[in-house]
Amino acid sequence: MTALGWMEVADRIYVRRYPVLDVNATLVVGDGAALLADTLSTPHQAAELAAAVATVTSAPLTLVNTHHHFDHCFGNATFPSTAVWGHERCARQLREHGEGLRHQAADEYSELAADLAEVVITPPDHEVHDGTDLDIGGRRVLLRYAGRGHTDNDVAVLIPDAGVTLTGDLVEVGAPPAFDDSWPLEWPATLAELLSLSTAEGADTVFVPGHGVPTGAYYVRAQHTDLTRLEWLCRDGHADGAPLEEVAYRSPFGLAASRAAVRRAYADLDGKL
Repeated sequence: MTALGWMEVADRIYVRRYPVLDVNATLVVGDGAALLADTLSTPHQAAELAAAVATVTSAPLTLVNTHHHFDHCFGNATFPSTAVWGHERCARQLREHGEGLRHQAADEYSELAADLAEVVITPPDHEVHDGTDLDIGGRRVLLRYAGRGHTDNDVAVLIPDAGVTLTGDLVEVGAPPAFDDSWPLEWPATLAELLSLSTAEGADTVFVPGHGVPTGAYYVRAQHTDLTRLEWLCRDGHADGAPLEEVAYRSPFGLAASRAAVRRAYADLDGKL
């Protein structure tokens, strides 16, 4: 399956939505340098992405992994001799659990199993703690860790001169957020911090989610509202001894998507995460 074309969402910032899992890779082009945020799931997908990048720029690339999930970073090895940035816990996850993550992905997505078998796990070799500022060919690019949310290692990428924020899976468009590794009691505060950081540069920020179409602050605020509602459903449900299923049923994200969220929130409140 081939990738969809590049969409220029701001000056020299290009988003490419890959049909498998509708995941986004974003290319930021400066003068004589470029940055690629996320590298897809397999060597085959990453090779297609590398060929697509080459149609836009031949500049040396810096890579950023927004988090450790396979669909955002398993293509790293296809881009050799580049700096790979990610949160310190993203790097640790891939170093210590990368092979397990690869087998888990192959079990869950059997159609990708053969390609996933060829993956060489390549963790970030440049680590973000709270934040790092990069110079990408004269463009200031900010890597920011706003807190735990979709995972414990979500890094957002802000390009202030263009008013663009790459959220990774802290924001998802077209499907409910994924909660399997999430921190539902902290996600709203993390998203609020990211909104504050992003809109400080202006109200017209373009937000590029980890999956789905780029959007505006209105959508991110709406998702923040829903995540806040879920947080308090979990807190109140836990305090009242409400069954997990009952709380998940009342979630704004629907029963199927929310079971994992409530399970993890209850575990967090019990001190078991």
